[in-house]
Amino acid sequence: MRNTTMGLCIAALCGTLALGAATAAAPVESGNWKEVARFKLGGAGGWDLLAVDADASSVYVTRGDRLLVIDEDSGKSLGEIDGLKRAHGVVLVPAFRRGYVSSGGDDKVIVFDLGTRKRLGEIATGKNPDAMVYDGVSKQVFVFNGGSNDASVIDPGTKAVVATIALPGKPELAVADGKGTVFVNLEDKNQVAALDVKENTVRAVWSLGTCEEPSGLAFDAAHRRLFAVCQNKQMAVLDADKGKVVATVAIGDGPDGAVFDPHSGNAFSSNSDGTLTVVHEDDPAHFRVLATVTTPARARTIALDTNTHRLWLPIAEFGPAPAPTAQDAHPRPPMLPDSFGLLVVGQQ
Repeated sequence: MRNTTMGLCIAALCGTLALGAATAAAPVESGNWKEVARFKLGGAGGWDLLAVDADASSVYVTRGDRLLVIDEDSGKSLGEIDGLKRAHGVVLVPAFRRGYVSSGGDDKVIVFDLGTRKRLGEIATGKNPDAMVYDGVSKQVFVFNGGSNDASVIDPGTKAVVATIALPGKPELAVADGKGTVFVNLEDKNQVAALDVKENTVRAVWSLGTCEEPSGLAFDAAHRRLFAVCQNKQMAVLDADKGKVVATVAIGDGPDGAVFDPHSGNAFSSNSDGTLTVVHEDDPAHFRVLATVTTPARARTIALDTNTHRLWLPIAEFGPAPAPTAQDAHPRPPMLPDSFGLLVVGQQ
């Protein structure tokens, strides 16, 4: 996937997670946005994407070789799905009482029961399955394969791949509009592809203008606006019907996740530089930075609880980066043992 902490897994301390209550760390404020909780989870391994089951008050976090299920109120473990290889994305489908987590290292998606959190099976996909999205119109799960530049379309009823959609670039994060289209960022093309969920084909491909290497993607259903966050510190806002860029907003460096909260009209970009950019939609043509919230560095993936309107971000502490070598000119800093946790940001 992107330049994430997935590659920062550590070999030591592979034992039981040290799950606990919120720490006493001083909250960080920016305007009326602040840190409202921080849960120490510990354990070895990096992370990637996460998802919130707002009705069940639980958070699903991918962690390399496993998927964690965490209680939102206490920060304690509700379960774990192990045996994964480079877990990337997770999607929840309450209508089928099922969840799906991608295992990029062995080109599979693992299906699990949302109630028991037990494995129900596995589905072969394209190369390196990553982000996923469920589309309620077609009742299909779309799995985006970063290694083969395509999407595997899964029927939750049969637990089988029913179509493979070739994409004109490397897919990143995606959203469904609820009206028959799934949108996915194409990282290496600086574009967004629009997929027809009934025909399982690419309907259109749109430029993101000056926005380069898009990763996170969010959607405002009421006003038909897409929010793509890019590595050159820009958020591009697109008309989801015409495919035209209507605005570009400055954000932090190294974004990976984006979410939109229809309750507040705010789009959020989680950035690797230790910032969370809050962009407010004044109207469908005008957008402004409402706040820049300080977060721990590398807290670059994000999920929204649609009931509480709070944001969840995986966090960790890191040591100094190793010296550059001929093989690795930009080595990543190592994650400190047992420093992994979850940050909760809210408006008060």
